[in-house]
Amino acid sequence: MDAQPTFDRRMLEALVCPQTHGVLTYDADKQELISKTAGLAYPIRNGIPIMLVSEARKLDD
Repeated sequence: MDAQPTFDRRMLEALVCPQTHGVLTYDADKQELISKTAGLAYPIRNGIPIMLVSEARKLDD
């Protein structure tokens, strides 16, 4: 069984939302970085955060 690479939580110190430049939170279950201010969830694929607004999922209100 291949283990998926994990996200390095230390990256959170350097990463900000590309739309709002605000703080991100990590959702380990969904493998996403959440920007509550922008209402977006950025996916993490193979341990790499995809910080493109076009790839982000809109959060449910």
